[in-house]
Amino acid sequence: MELIKNIKKAETDAKDIIEKAKADATELMQAAKVKQSEALTAAQQKRKTAIEDAVAVAEEAGSEEVEKLKAAADEHRRQLESTAKGKMPSAVAKVVEELKKP
Repeated sequence: MELIKNIKKAETDAKDIIEKAKADATELMQAAKVKQSEALTAAQQKRKTAIEDAVAVAEEAGSEEVEKLKAAADEHRRQLESTAKGKMPSAVAKVVEELKKP
């Protein structure tokens, strides 16, 4: 009888150990999922921040480039106006002379 009690107790203890192991494994798996989820969220935030930083740098560089191009265009326009003003009197004189010819 004692042997049967010991066997049944051993079976019960084994079942308890298995159930505890299952519970521990489930808990560890849940903890791993939470940790993985947190790591993924952190990586996504880091990626988003990196993209935002890159966009800001590109916008600033683009604005600087636009200002440089505007300045160059203004300078070029002033040079063209200056050249045109210098040639205007002789061109008008030639046109008037051509118009005066019979």
